Amino acid sequence: MATSRFITVSQLGELVEGYEPGVTEEEQEAFRRMFERDKAYLREIGIPLETGTDSAFSDEVGYRIRRGDYALPDIALAPDEAAALALAGALWSTTALAGPAASALRKLAAGGAAVGDGGLGALDGFEPRVDATDPAFEPCLAAVQAGRAIRFPYRKMVETGVTERHVEPWGVLSWRGRWYLAGHDVVRGAPRVFRLSRFAGPVRPVGLGGAVRVPPDVDLHAMVSTQAPPDQVRTATLAVRHGTGHALRRHARPAPATRPAPAADMDLVEMEFADTERFARWIVGSGPDVIVLEPPELRTAVVARLRAAAAGTAGVCEAAAVPGGR
Repeated sequence: MATSRFITVSQLGELVEGYEPGVTEEEQEAFRRMFERDKAYLREIGIPLETGTDSAFSDEVGYRIRRGDYALPDIALAPDEAAALALAGALWSTTALAGPAASALRKLAAGGAAVGDGGLGALDGFEPRVDATDPAFEPCLAAVQAGRAIRFPYRKMVETGVTERHVEPWGVLSWRGRWYLAGHDVVRGAPRVFRLSRFAGPVRPVGLGGAVRVPPDVDLHAMVSTQAPPDQVRTATLAVRHGTGHALRRHARPAPATRPAPAADMDLVEMEFADTERFARWIVGSGPDVIVLEPPELRTAVVARLRAAAAGTAGVCEAAAVPGGR
């Protein structure tokens, strides 16, 4: 941006520190690859890199960035817009997108936008109810962005069995506090919606990137709102060890004395829940101090998570036992 004329690649090599073309053929080839990579990255992030030449007698292409095209106008946000951005930043703070979200908020704040505490102040007493802690969130979002099909094990509501799904992902959306993957079910040959909390294993990309295209007539929000089943509230019976599970006990009630507890030092409690996988993830955090007695699908989900954790721990322990193991 320091000049209005076009700068050729050879001139960039002379002017930019660390961009020396080198002497040997291999060094010059490495320089060209680095330049092509950086040029593509600049355009990918939205920097208007222009191509052209200042001389009618030269065939060598040059590059420039017009200062007027690069500069952004002042940002002016209404109070509700600032509050929405601040809430979005608070939502993403619990995911791998925390870095980009924080960076975006800092840039907006530097431009004079009230997106910090002032932005949230417009919604005092309100906080985001949606998190993005489901393990399937990031790989599904990455698959959507890459346009790549995925496979994953999935457990339907009130079912203990797991089925393998092959899906062409169209979008990841939030609906009533839950995250959903919308896409085309390859096996069933129809559009389907999948709740991320019901993914029963890792998401595996298949096929080539860019192969999946979202049909132009598909309304993803309408698709999720019509296909997402309503929450079915059920009752879980749990055995909780004395002196533990305090957070869980605050939401539970004593269970009727119709069956003995698995151990003398445990209490039977009942608790309402709607999302099996999310509730299982919470229970697993208590380790052996909480045992699920009913319903069977919740018990199966908890046992599966405990076994996966035990298998992962065993792998770490075995590596640590081997000299030089990692």
